[in-house]
Amino acid sequence: MALQDVCEWQALDTQGASPHLPQMGVWAVPRGCDPQTFLQIHGPRLAHGTTTLAFRFRHGVIAAADTRSSCGNYVECPASRKVIPVHQHLLGTTSGTSADCVTWYRVLRRELRLRALREGQLPSVAGAAKLLSVMMSRYRGLDLCVATALCGWDRSGPALFYVYSDGTLLQGNIFSVGSGSPYAYGVLDRGYRYDMSTQEAYALARRAVAHATHRDAYSGGCVDLFHVRESGWEYVSRNDAWVLYSELQKLPGPEKEEEEKATPDRAGEGGEPSAGPGPGPAPAPGDSRMPAEMETL
Repeated sequence: MALQDVCEWQALDTQGASPHLPQMGVWAVPRGCDPQTFLQIHGPRLAHGTTTLAFRFRHGVIAAADTRSSCGNYVECPASRKVIPVHQHLLGTTSGTSADCVTWYRVLRRELRLRALREGQLPSVAGAAKLLSVMMSRYRGLDLCVATALCGWDRSGPALFYVYSDGTLLQGNIFSVGSGSPYAYGVLDRGYRYDMSTQEAYALARRAVAHATHRDAYSGGCVDLFHVRESGWEYVSRNDAWVLYSELQKLPGPEKEEEEKATPDRAGEGGEPSAGPGPGPAPAPGDSRMPAEMETL
C-alpha cells in the first residue's frame, strides 16, 4: 500500500488554475538562458501598494495602517497586519515587500535582544533605527524593498524614525509610506498638532487612512491603530475602512461649522451690508470627531 493511500494524500492538480505563482523552475525560458537571470530581467513586475502612517505628539506616537496586501491586481490578503511589534516600547509600520519586511523585523528583534543581554538595557529608538539602517544598507541594489517607520518611547520620550532599505534614516514628527501616502499626508498636514489630545490623535489617524483607502486602489480592508505610550505600546482598534469612511462623510466639515456660526448680514463701514466672500471650498468630509460606536478589539 502506497504512503499516499495511508495518509489519504492527493497530489495537487497542476493543470488547473492556481492563485499562486509557479516556482522558478516551472517558468519556460529560452534555451541556454539561466532561469534566475532571465526572470530578473524579463520577469513580471508585480506592483504592490499600501498606506501606513505614524506621527509623534505629546502623549506618545500613533501608528496606523490599512490591512490589504496586494500582488499586482490580486488582493492576496484583506486582513494582514502591517504594524509589527519589536518589543514592549517599540513597533514599526511596514511597507514594501511583505517577506522582506517580516524577515528584517525578525533580524532587528534578534539583534536588539542580544544587545539587551550584553548591555543590560534595550537600545534607544534612535539606536534601533540606526542599527536597522546599517544592516539593510549592505544589500543596496539587490531588489530589497523595505520602508518602515519605527515608533517608540525611550528615556528621551516619544521618538519616530523613518528607515528605507537603501540605508536612508530620517527623524521627524510625521511620516506616511506607501502608494496611499499622498492622500494620507493631505489629511495629516491639515489636522496635525503636537499638543492634540489622545482622542483627537486617534480620530486623525483613522481619518487619514480611511481617506487614503478610498482613493488608492492598492489600499483597503480595515484600519489598524496602535498607540505607543510611556508604559508600552497598545493595540487600540481595528475598524472597517469603508464603514469608517462612510461615517466620516456624514460628519460636518470645519468650514461648514464656521459658516453657521458667522453672522449672515454684517454691516459695512458705510452702514450698508457688506458683501462677504463668495462661496468657499466644499467642506471637508470629516473632522476630528468620531462615531461612538466604533468596534474595538
